[in-house]
Amino acid sequence: MEFFDFGTIFFMIAAVVIFFQLRNVLGRRTGSERPPFDPYSSRKAEKPAAADGDNVVALPRKRGEAAPEAYASIDAVAAPGSELNRGMRAIRDNDASFDPKGFVDGAKMAYEMIVMAYADGDRKSLKNLLSREVYDGFVAAISDREARGEKIQSSFVGIDKAEIVSAEMKGSEAHVTLRIVSELISATRDKAGEIIDGDPETVAEVKDVWTFARDTRSRDPNWKLVATEAED
Repeated sequence: MEFFDFGTIFFMIAAVVIFFQLRNVLGRRTGSERPPFDPYSSRKAEKPAAADGDNVVALPRKRGEAAPEAYASIDAVAAPGSELNRGMRAIRDNDASFDPKGFVDGAKMAYEMIVMAYADGDRKSLKNLLSREVYDGFVAAISDREARGEKIQSSFVGIDKAEIVSAEMKGSEAHVTLRIVSELISATRDKAGEIIDGDPETVAEVKDVWTFARDTRSRDPNWKLVATEAED
């Protein structure tokens, strides 16, 4: 008479138990099962789900168009539907980092740096902040001043107001124009040290309209001054 080894009996019982457990969990094929998941074909047939039973679906945005909430900072400074708002939205669509408040803060710092660099004749600093055309104009004015032996004595007091007045896309270039009201103490002295313009003791109000631009296709995030205009 043959006796089963206890270990053999144990594993046989365990196998039967596992079989029935798997059958209960996985079920039996009935012929109506869904076909295996195909990630490629399923994407083609996939449709947006309605929200909470409503017949509303999310419409796809145009390529490059930002999500509605991305315009919140723009709507806060320019009325929706206005030309200025549309211009800034167009820039935001092409430059995800564009933010009106952040831009103005940066432009204010650039304004002070440019004004002081021009007064000091600092060509190196100006070159990094100005477009080629504006740089050439500034350098020409500095060279003429130096040729006459004149020097500008200048102190920057501060900026009273800086606001965006226009914005637009020109091809791939974003252009933003600001109206800046600043306070400056400035006086120009001739080669003999005599004051020929301005007053070293008086704070003067200066009004400028400056336009900054950058190519949104460039990896360089810096904006450069491309146009200046003095406001009466």
